[in-house]
Amino acid sequence: MWLDHRAVSQVHRINETKHRVLQCVGGVMSVEMQAPKLLWLKENLRETCWDKAGHFFDLPDFLSWKATGVTARSLCSLVCKWTYSAEKGWDDSFWKMVGLEDFVADNYSKIGNQMLPPGASLGNGLTPEAAKDLGLPAGIAVAASLIDAHAGGLGVIGADVRGYGLACEGQPVTSRLAVICGTSSCHMGISKDPIFVPGVWGPYFSAMVPGFWLNEGGQSVTGKLIDHMVQGHAAFPELQAKATARCQSVYAYLNSHLDLIKKARPVGFLTVDLHVWPDFHGNRSPLADLTLKGMVTGLKLSQDLDDLAILYLATVQAIAFGTRLIVEAMEAAGHSLSTLFLCGGLSKNPLFVQTHADITGMPVVLSQEAESVLVGAAVLGACASGDFTSVQNPLIRKTRGIRTSTLLWVCWFKLGWVTKLSGSSVEQPYLAIRCSDKMLWVLGLKEREGKVSLMR
Repeated sequence: MWLDHRAVSQVHRINETKHRVLQCVGGVMSVEMQAPKLLWLKENLRETCWDKAGHFFDLPDFLSWKATGVTARSLCSLVCKWTYSAEKGWDDSFWKMVGLEDFVADNYSKIGNQMLPPGASLGNGLTPEAAKDLGLPAGIAVAASLIDAHAGGLGVIGADVRGYGLACEGQPVTSRLAVICGTSSCHMGISKDPIFVPGVWGPYFSAMVPGFWLNEGGQSVTGKLIDHMVQGHAAFPELQAKATARCQSVYAYLNSHLDLIKKARPVGFLTVDLHVWPDFHGNRSPLADLTLKGMVTGLKLSQDLDDLAILYLATVQAIAFGTRLIVEAMEAAGHSLSTLFLCGGLSKNPLFVQTHADITGMPVVLSQEAESVLVGAAVLGACASGDFTSVQNPLIRKTRGIRTSTLLWVCWFKLGWVTKLSGSSVEQPYLAIRCSDKMLWVLGLKEREGKVSLMR
């Protein structure tokens, strides 16, 4: 639903109010957030949807409800997408001002009047009905959720990289920017104090890492844009056939084809005349302008495979320049960033990773556990299961909030895994780096007394 941009009129009216809650979404609310979508439903589907709905959920909260029957919402969902304040709660005046006073009148029962921090155990765990559907025992602990990108941020930003001379070694975790890159990209930076970045969402307290403020930049389409450019090219059928013959993905084939082209022409000149403006679905950050459109300049009559490969390269470069623009905006506002930590589907593409290192001038760290979103979700499950109630860590003292947040903090800091590094202009973009053996965990699930936890 986030990709649905139909509520353009509604979000314009919301932004015209200049309400104080907009300060925590970069000054301008995105059409991808829930308030404009809810207003669109009220104005366009009143009888068939609005009047009949018992609850409106973010997807992670909907899944939690389906699993447990608990309607409590996650702090992450409400703070990041619904204008809820972790410190003050709902702002009645905002909902009245934008025409959604219905929620105030019913004490927010339809969008959430009970909030839980990520990792809190929900109700009595998995219901018998859900357990039957999933083939799992009833009562297994289910955690209050994180949004998928935020789970990825939690899973990757705490990687242990001590002892390998990396730029981020010895620096605070606030110097790291987690980039969760798939269909779209989310750029997660944390800070000890709130930082307001124009065009970048946040600051949100404890929305991802307990005790820290989160700023979230993003690009509305990245992987989807690459697919759009490649699949829409006249040479795509030829690409598909050749990739299939080699048992490769189309992107692995394109990367190898670019390597061949580079032998004849210097890599720096491949896209000297071809440029892509990547905002085909508007700009989420830092321009925060949903009306922007994409653009390609420097097109020729050529429609061969070389032309497709170079267009693909120019698109990846454009996305990386978008990341650089977000980094510069965050640093101008007060963040101090030194290293990118990538995860998500695009982090498996070496060209995408290396291009980000080259264009931002920052080293890129990858976790060997490529599915960092699942790592973050597993941390939540381990926290909800109660397996970490006896773990002690001096960093706990730096957190704020209730006990559940403390447990999540401990789980997160106990994680360690094998990482990889991409350095700017490095010939081999993947240099293996192994973390301390005592900090290496194997992600897995085990059932113990009806609980799900991590296995060493």
